[in-house]
Amino acid sequence: MDPSERPAVVFDNGTGYNSESLRPILRLYLWYSKLGFAGNSEPSFTIPTVVAVNESFLDQSEQCSSANWLAQYNAGVMADLDFFIGDEALSHFKTSGLYSLRSPIRHGQVNDWDTMERFWQQSIFNYLRCNPEEHYFLLTDSPVSTPESRECMGEIMFETFNVPGLYISVQSVLSLSAGFAYLKTLSEEDSEDSVSDMTGVVVDIGDGAPHIVPVVNGYVIGSSIKSFPLSGSDVTQFVMQLLQERGELLPPDDALDIARRVKETYCYTPSDIVKEFKKHDSKPSKYIKQWSAIKPKTGIPYTIDIGYERFLGPEPCHFFSECLSVYIANAI
Repeated sequence: MDPSERPAVVFDNGTGYNSESLRPILRLYLWYSKLGFAGNSEPSFTIPTVVAVNESFLDQSEQCSSANWLAQYNAGVMADLDFFIGDEALSHFKTSGLYSLRSPIRHGQVNDWDTMERFWQQSIFNYLRCNPEEHYFLLTDSPVSTPESRECMGEIMFETFNVPGLYISVQSVLSLSAGFAYLKTLSEEDSEDSVSDMTGVVVDIGDGAPHIVPVVNGYVIGSSIKSFPLSGSDVTQFVMQLLQERGELLPPDDALDIARRVKETYCYTPSDIVKEFKKHDSKPSKYIKQWSAIKPKTGIPYTIDIGYERFLGPEPCHFFSECLSVYIANAI
């Protein structure tokens, strides 16, 4: 069948996703991938972009001598086949000591192409259950990604999966087009020159590195893209560091998740930080909150105090907001 008659496969790699059932573990900040088909109202799958690899086969392959080439080959084949992705990878990592987690994406950009290829392979055949030779593919990429990175992405898709067609789009442009399409559905007037309306400045702030991307007629002005090395994940790490430096005994498996929940539930931005210190010192029972939970491995309940972290955690946002206003002004 002609691939144009089938819905295109959409891969959105390297974005953040907040869900109670998907939790970061062991200080490894997880990125999530959204998989689906064009035309659907929502993704078919939203899974962590991680791969669990069996370390025993990797060690066996390295320890085999060059003379015993057959054993080394078999160990390498098993290492290539015995891996899991997404929630299955997290489950095998926590229940078995044979697997190690690998995250191919850092700050929205791919830094491990072998692991990324394994992730795409499992996503296409085991999750979406489609033949890549019969569908066009749409992949998203970071605005600050290099041409070599996109060339490697296209090389894997064409040579490994033999896709008939591929389009790599910047995430910010897709965000602007989604907003434009939504406004078109609300408007009763059909504009004839719809392409010229795809112009704007996209401020992408989330778990990864924030970007300010100017878009004109659907095309990105690469020379005017501004990036800032501070995001929501860095604020979460800062809150976790404050809790640990104050002596709170955070379970290693849930430390990052607790810091994220503290940030989202209790943190606020004060107008005067000195007054906040005085208020917490004068009436600790009123301003200090408590977080109670159960350790996942031992089942023992524990409680931690949340004090200065409530207003010290968002402090990097002050500096971020000032730099952001300057970046937006320069982009415009």
